[in-house]
Amino acid sequence: MEGAELAGKILSTWLTLVLGFILLPSAFGVSLGISEMYMKILVKTLEWATIRIEKGAPKESVLKNSASLGIIQRDESPMEKGLSGLRGRDFELSDVFYFSKKGLEAIVEDEVTQRFSSEELVSWNLLTRTNVNFHYVSPRLTLVWVLGVVVRYCVLLPLRVTLAFIGISLLVIGTTLVGQLPDSRQYRPQKGGICVANHTSPIDVLILTTDGCYAMVGQVHGTCINNTSVMMFKKGSFEIGGTIHPVAIKYNPQFGDAFWNSSKYNMVSYLLRMMTSWAIVCDVWYMPPMTREKGEDAVQFANRVKSAIAIQGGLTELPWDGGLKRAKVKDAFKEEQQKNYSKMIVGNGSPSSK
Repeated sequence: MEGAELAGKILSTWLTLVLGFILLPSAFGVSLGISEMYMKILVKTLEWATIRIEKGAPKESVLKNSASLGIIQRDESPMEKGLSGLRGRDFELSDVFYFSKKGLEAIVEDEVTQRFSSEELVSWNLLTRTNVNFHYVSPRLTLVWVLGVVVRYCVLLPLRVTLAFIGISLLVIGTTLVGQLPDSRQYRPQKGGICVANHTSPIDVLILTTDGCYAMVGQVHGTCINNTSVMMFKKGSFEIGGTIHPVAIKYNPQFGDAFWNSSKYNMVSYLLRMMTSWAIVCDVWYMPPMTREKGEDAVQFANRVKSAIAIQGGLTELPWDGGLKRAKVKDAFKEEQQKNYSKMIVGNGSPSSK
């Protein structure tokens, strides 16, 4: 009985703290400054850890602190320039070297596959995952890392599980109330429009629903793209002719990796990694509504929206379909390159572009 009473007191105290310091202030729009203080302490700790690593690591082993640099330097010039800039010329055996070079670039570091792995960090964020640039760990760093594990698994994880349980229990009531809240953000999607956003994580939906109610549309093969890029949108939503509300979502990888690599982690493992991260921080930009212009087809409209989202979020715009993660390249893409090359050889005009 004493054990049960002790457990009951602990549980009641825990729920009281959660309700008193998190739920009730949030419900009344009051901030106690706990989250801000937590983020400041976390930022200072991570900055200290980065400085310790940079001081302790040998200078010759430190690579460039850029997560965007690849392992090869690509030549982005068009095919005409790569083949000596001549059109209407005869076939030359040296042309084989150009295509071999492009093929090797695709094998070593293709633009699609690298978008389905976690974004590399410029410094260690004291989580399990690190990168090749940072291997130095001192006793102080080890102590801080152990303390971080205790905080993440013994404080943050139970707290987030409790909040998730309460949140799911109040889901129906909460979504009803959210729909009645006044419009607090410019360009927020309204009724009758379609909201389109880059897809990094399953929680994209939760982030957007904090500002309104949506009729969600999902696909069996929906695929998350990592936090660096935006890929081709399906043209179906752009063929209707209605108003499109673009939204750009950019996560801050310093505090936790929100990207879901569905080929590597199942949903339970992904949720555990999310629950034990330092925090999930992201920027959301509600952009001006866009409509289909005269003479513009659905594909062109989709690409224009994709470009706007990429520019706003500082993302890399790629012309590839996310379905390439699990499917082979369509023969049409190969045939298009073959046609472009043949046009150069016979001189029937410049290569087509789509």
